Amino acid sequence: MSFVVGLIIGITLGFALIAAFVRSEKARSKRRVALATVVAAFARMTREDSTKLLAPEYYPSWVLTWLNSHLTKIWPHVDEAASELIKANVEPILEQYRPIVLSSLTFSRLTLGTVAPQFTGVSVIEDESDGITLELEVNWDGNPSIILDVKTRLGVSLPVQVKNIAFTGVFRLIFKPLVNVFPCFGAVSFSLREKKKMDFTLKVVGGDISAIPGVADALESTIHDAVEDSITWPVRKVIPILPGDYSDLELKPVGTLEVKLVQAQNLTNKDFIGKSDPFAKLYIRPLRSGTKTSKVIDNDLNPVWNEHFEFVVDDISTQHLTLKVYDDDGLNSSELIGCAQYKLSQLDPGKVKDVWLKLVKDLEIHKDNKDRGKVHLELLYCPYGVGNGFTNPFSKNLSMTSLERVLEDGSGSEDGDVVNLKKRTVIIRGVLSVTVISAEDLPPADLMGKADPFVVLTMKKTGTKNKTRVVNENLNPIWNQTFDFVVEDGLHDMLIVEVWDHDTFGKDFMGKCILTLTRVILEGEYKESFQIEEAKSGKLTLNLKWLAQPLYRNS
Repeated sequence: MSFVVGLIIGITLGFALIAAFVRSEKARSKRRVALATVVAAFARMTREDSTKLLAPEYYPSWVLTWLNSHLTKIWPHVDEAASELIKANVEPILEQYRPIVLSSLTFSRLTLGTVAPQFTGVSVIEDESDGITLELEVNWDGNPSIILDVKTRLGVSLPVQVKNIAFTGVFRLIFKPLVNVFPCFGAVSFSLREKKKMDFTLKVVGGDISAIPGVADALESTIHDAVEDSITWPVRKVIPILPGDYSDLELKPVGTLEVKLVQAQNLTNKDFIGKSDPFAKLYIRPLRSGTKTSKVIDNDLNPVWNEHFEFVVDDISTQHLTLKVYDDDGLNSSELIGCAQYKLSQLDPGKVKDVWLKLVKDLEIHKDNKDRGKVHLELLYCPYGVGNGFTNPFSKNLSMTSLERVLEDGSGSEDGDVVNLKKRTVIIRGVLSVTVISAEDLPPADLMGKADPFVVLTMKKTGTKNKTRVVNENLNPIWNQTFDFVVEDGLHDMLIVEVWDHDTFGKDFMGKCILTLTRVILEGEYKESFQIEEAKSGKLTLNLKWLAQPLYRNS
């Protein structure tokens, strides 16, 4: 009996110990998970987060205090030394960006004033390369004395004062390469990594700048563009400290961006009579030579451009494509309809990206709920020297013979002279096979809540048309019909697919899809469902297939 009692007590105590151990491990596991969550949260904290959590007296700001105190002491000497240097270096940049309405733009006076900038943040960026990267957040509400000598093409000379400058940004300093000789680095590169705020006012000395239409806006745009492009990352200024070759630190292109400006929809009308005459400007860097301008589409708020542009990419991780749509006013200055930006880091090399960009009033102001329309772009990023198996279809070397390549680059000629060829345009000719598979969720087109849909396919350049059969009383029709088009210029043609409702006495337009051929040329074949434009609802499923023969023509 005592054995049985002891066994029961032993088993009970054993289970109790096991239960207690399991409970203890669960509690320990929960504590470890909670601690890991807290550690992960601290790891994601930014400087702004830490300043919100910690009072200023607890924030480790002694480095910033030391930097700011020394900068304040030496600022008068910095002002004197830097003013002439800035004037000599900035004037050529202003000339680069000088608006057409001005004949000259120079400095008549430039001093940085008595108020030194203040460092508000400092961080060291981890870099596996042979160098050190330092980022400094700078805030400057300065009192400089800057007077621009502005001359218009009408012969009017204006002394324009730049006042009330307020600037906040992050500067990046790269000390590279590291060496064993004092000061332990060969060169320093500096760049404005991020421009958070840049405000200023313009005033004609002894007058009002608004009295001359267009000059104030042109000057503001010029100053912003000059700062944006001349020192903003990835652009950087390299200052040699020790003798050596530092060309590898300079900005180098990494690839090309092929942009097809397809169309726009529902643009804001800027004209009192008729409709706007829209055109677009596109750029990655706002250099005058690097800005592309589309043709003007007269009297149309839903223009179709179908134009191709090429841009050089310097840093895929930080740069973006900027698009601005204007209303052409003839002899008067064009009026901005809206603008948009697209980060190049969102692109996959060699893969066509089809995007719709919503237009806003100002790229610096993110709260803009007004509908200004949207723009349809097709983007293709082609990096240099990457053997990933894709070919840029816009490349002039797409199918050149070895002889043509020799003639193109001038190599191989006995006298060393470069042989000039006419500009070549890539022409891709072939057969486009389109299968109209089905549609779904079409909007009702008659009183019975049904529709009798059919599809019309049109090649834009040649006007060649085909159409499907009519499917009666169906909002989710299935066609499975295939049509072939002989295309003479695949990279510059478009396929317009329209959905119509068949009526006894005619037909009613339901919506459309506009497709370029770049993707099918690259991929050979693809199947996709497209949202039907200008319709309340509905998608159209198509299969596209391409068989091409590349050739060249002189232009």
